[in-house]
Amino acid sequence: MATSTLIQKLDSGAEFGAATSNRSQTETYLAASAITAGDWVQFDAGKTGADRTLYVAQCANTALGGVAIGVALDSATAADQPVRVVVAGYVASANVVTGVTANAPLSVDTAPGRAHAADASNAVICGVCLDTAALNVAPVYVYKRV
Repeated sequence: MATSTLIQKLDSGAEFGAATSNRSQTETYLAASAITAGDWVQFDAGKTGADRTLYVAQCANTALGGVAIGVALDSATAADQPVRVVVAGYVASANVVTGVTANAPLSVDTAPGRAHAADASNAVICGVCLDTAALNVAPVYVYKRV
């Protein structure tokens, strides 16, 4: 089910008693295996047919690729559990390698579910880090892929 933020407050003031809206789009998928909230996820290539785009798994930079479609908002302890994924927009706490700086473009890391500063080993950009990552967590903006 596609969702999006429809009501936007574009100025940065608190005129209506609320902070500026966060523009984001979420989709609900099924977990292929355990996923932790904040993990970068990819489609599960182990599935067949249309299930390839119904199931998501932790993303990792491997020989088979690793193109993140977004960041999980929910944790799943086992397969077949629903997981909301931000496929475009702001995420307050995403899994990002400690020390990645603000405004650094992100790509998938070798650690499952984590992103790092983009480099030649994986130049597929999945988003941008919005603040310096600490304890492997940072706010990010996810670039839309799906």
